[in-house]
Parts: sequence; C-alpha cells; structure tokens
Amino acid sequence: MDGMLSQDEINALLAGMDTSGTPAEDAGGGDAAAPADAAAPAGGAGDDTIDESLLTEVERDAIGEIANISMGSSATTLYSLVNQKVNITTPVVELSNWHGVIDSYEKPCVFVQIKYTVGIDGSNILILKERDVLIITDLMMGGDGTNVEGEIGELQLSAISEAMNQMMGAAATSISTMIGEKVDISPPKATVLEMIDDDPRDIAEFLTGTFCKISFKMQISDLVDSSLMQLYPIDFAKSLYDTFSTSTKGNSEPTAAQGAAALAPPPGAAPAQAAPAQAAPAPDMSGQQMMGQQPMMGQQPMMGQPMMGQPMMGQPMMMPVQPMMNMNISPAQFQNFAGDSPILSTGENIGIIKDVPLEVTVELGRTAKPIADILDFAPGTIIELDKVAGEPVDVLVNGKFVAKGEVVVIEESFGVRVTEIVQ
Repeated sequence: MDGMLSQDEINALLAGMDTSGTPAEDAGGGDAAAPADAAAPAGGAGDDTIDESLLTEVERDAIGEIANISMGSSATTLYSLVNQKVNITTPVVELSNWHGVIDSYEKPCVFVQIKYTVGIDGSNILILKERDVLIITDLMMGGDGTNVEGEIGELQLSAISEAMNQMMGAAATSISTMIGEKVDISPPKATVLEMIDDDPRDIAEFLTGTFCKISFKMQISDLVDSSLMQLYPIDFAKSLYDTFSTSTKGNSEPTAAQGAAALAPPPGAAPAQAAPAQAAPAPDMSGQQMMGQQPMMGQQPMMGQPMMGQPMMGQPMMMPVQPMMNMNISPAQFQNFAGDSPILSTGENIGIIKDVPLEVTVELGRTAKPIADILDFAPGTIIELDKVAGEPVDVLVNGKFVAKGEVVVIEESFGVRVTEIVQ
C-alpha cells in the first residue's frame, strides 16, 4: 500500500527473467518476432515483396506514354486555373507497394481518387504534397501563392477537387482521342492523410498489394518544385495498355491494307515503269514534238516516228511538221449593261430577299483601353467614349454604318429615331 514491493513480489519478478539478459519466452509460447509482426500495417500491406514480372517493359513504356500525354493536357488546364507557368516532366513508371509510397513521400499529403465511368473501367489515385495543394488553391482563389500557413480545410479540399476534376477531365479527353472512344470520369474525391497510421484498405483495396506508381516532377513558376504521383492498380494498367494497343492496331491495319490495295497493279497488268528523273519538254508551238515525248492522245505514230517516246535506230529525232486545221474564229460578244437595269428600276424581284433577317445595332460610342486598365474594371468604373454627350448615335446593319439617329424612350424601352441616312 505504501508503494514498496514485498519480498515475495520481488522473487516472483526475478523468477520470470533470464539471467543472461535475454527476455524469456512467456508461458503462451510467444517469440521475439511477434513485435515485428505487430508493427506491420493493417490490411496485408506489411509484405515488401514486389513481383516485377507483373508488368513487362513494353507495358510500362506504353503506360508511361499514355500518362505523359494525359499529364500534358492536365498541365495546360492547371495553367489556366492558376495563371502561372506549369511544367510536368516525363513520367517514371515503376512497381511499388504501400511501404514504398510511405518512404518516398512526405507526410501529410492529399489523396485524390478518380474513377472512370465511360470508356474505361477502373480508378487511379493522385498524390500531392500538402504544401503544393495550399499553393495551388491559394492561386486559384486569386492569391499570390504565398498563403500556405495552417492546415488544409474543407475549402482547400473542395478547390483541389475541382482542379483535379478539370485536369483529369482534360486527360480523359486525350485518352479518348488516342483510343477513339469516349472516356469520362466521376467527380474526384480529395482526402488529407498521414499515411503512416492509415490503413491502405480504407483508401483503396489495391493499395494493400503491388501496384503501378507513376512519378512526375511538377513545377509551377518559382512557387512549386515538387513531385506528383499517380497510382494505378495492376489490372487497370494492363487493361489500359490492352485498350491502347487494340485501338492502335485497329487504326493502323486498315490503312496499311488500303495502301497496299491502292499500290497493287490490277490483275493481268504489266508492272509500271519508274518515272523519268526529268519532265518531258513542252511541245513546240509549231506543232513539233521534242525527242522522248510521247504522241498526243488520239494520234497514231507515223511511219519512221519513234514508238513510246524512244527513237528507232536510224530514224530522225524530230517529228514532221503537222499542218494546222482551219478554224473559224470570231470575237466574243457581251451584253450591254448600260442604262437602268429593269430589275433595279421596277424592283419586281426585291421581294425574294425581303424576309432575310439582318442585325441592327445602335452604337453609343467606342474607346480603346490597354489590357492593364481592363483588368482593373470593377463595379462603378467610368469609361469615357469617343462621342460627345447629345451627339447622334450610329446605326449599324450587320456591322456596316448606315445611319445616324437620336435615342428616344418608347414606353419602358429605349429606341432610336433615324435622323440621317449615310449615302
């Protein structure tokens, strides 16, 4: 009761210890390996073994190329969101597991899960660092990217989800172009994770085993120089490769077959001869043909004239002059359009176009402003025009200035009274 151990208690403790300094096995048969096993993450992610044969080199190269094209479109979309130069480098494709991701990425980070709903069946996960997310969302909200203090809240998660939605939507469009089939995604879901204490099974089932990891280097102006990771399940990576390969073969084989059919000579035809290196000279104005030129269509070669453009042995190189045929030639005659046109004078055919709609615009005035001034526009900004107050306004029809007028009020609407027609 006074906090001191009795002699019986001390003897009981000493009886359970090994005098050599090594902990003794307990009565339950536990061994020294038990603490190591207990430290392994839940969900079966404690196995560090990676089977490199799950993806071949050809499959990795194809997946890397698909990811490269997709992230190129995503970088363009991110540029439009943050208004900063964005550069995402060539990806590195490798197999990894949950331990490999934990060891290679700083904590905490943001997991963004994307599911494909049309064209491709599967999902993938994007991993971004917490600081990178804070910078991106600050830029999206009009900041300068320096407001990175504090933790990620619901506002930042909503903003990064929208950014990933647009980025991966652009990537899906690129994949759709490659495979020739519509591809669409569901709205991404972003979550902040510490990763060390999290069970990967709660994030995605495929994280408990071996998966495909694609690493990118991401740069945003001089604010971000970091890395971005994309995780694919093995079966999804293989199906993406199969879909890409099938679409590539489907697009290339008909083209090759059509090309071979176009180049093949018709049955029974003699093989075509190679074209000459130089074009044949033009025929003489006097009707003579130069050496090597074939007879004109419909002419029969004369005796002593070379056949197929090749001179016969002992025959002259020039063709005899052919007499020109007598032709009746008369000057061209044109209708006289002088005077009033009957159509314009009577207007009998103007009704054909009377129901054609034209856009009539009344222009109060114009001005020119530099982009810097336009970006400063806000409610209450006054813009000075090139017209004096009370000056007639311009009336334009399909963008062409046709009249001047004055502004009037017709009940509750504005109108314009035409005061002058511009000739």
